[in-house]
Amino acid sequence: MKTIAVVIACLIAFSGTGHAADIIAPVKEIMDATKSNWADNNSDWTDIFDASRLDHLYSRDFVAKYQAAAQFPAIDDDGISPFDYDVIVNGQDACPLEDLTMAAAPVVDGVAEVTVRFKKSACSDAADAKDYTTVHFQVVEEGGKTVIDDIVTENIETQARDSLKATMALIAKGQ
Repeated sequence: MKTIAVVIACLIAFSGTGHAADIIAPVKEIMDATKSNWADNNSDWTDIFDASRLDHLYSRDFVAKYQAAAQFPAIDDDGISPFDYDVIVNGQDACPLEDLTMAAAPVVDGVAEVTVRFKKSACSDAADAKDYTTVHFQVVEEGGKTVIDDIVTENIETQARDSLKATMALIAKGQ
């Protein structure tokens, strides 16, 4: 009887969005692409917001905000992105990412936060080259799968947390 209770407890603990691997999966795909983008391997740039990724990695609300913002492309080579910077490294320049870690917090009110830390400027001689960049992915369950609902960066200068969804809403308003 005790064994059955333990098995049931384990099944409950690892079902749905409570399973860390499921929560981290969409974030890992984005971070793998970002890491490849900044690697010294001369590979093609991977768009973390291409149609296939929008379709399976992001929430419906995130996609709607992205599509509204994409109506106002930043000045760049492709003319379709609403951003003129990498939203993960929070800048236009970076070195190969180093010391990357990901950790999922427990689900609270249907949202799990996956915190990603990495050094983006380790190859630089700048005073802050060894500083860590921290990005928080808000992950939710939608349609039976875990998806990214927001990407929140820590603004080192203001100590504020900047929501990408809020930024996209401003872009869509022409601001």
